Amino acid sequence: MAAWLQDVNVGDWFQVGRRQLFEIVALDLRAETIEVQYFDGTVAEIAFENWTELAAVPAAAPEDIRGAMDMESMDAIDVWQPMLRNPLERLDLYA
Repeated sequence: MAAWLQDVNVGDWFQVGRRQLFEIVALDLRAETIEVQYFDGTVAEIAFENWTELAAVPAAAPEDIRGAMDMESMDAIDVWQPMLRNPLERLDLYA
């Protein structure tokens, strides 16, 4: 296993340049690929052999997750609001 691979874990965030922020979402040791999800929600695979050429540096996770979900602030409230309500109120929907 390559030494650099020890520093790459699922859930880690990296950045390329000033804009390309992404999270490691999977490591496939058999296929020798790293699956990443960019902050805008795009998912991509990077071959182990291309990782070092990418020159990605560790980065802090974003404080605002709306970018990955492609949501405006009011959209985020609309999505989470039903989950905050009493689930028993909607039982009649399933009858």
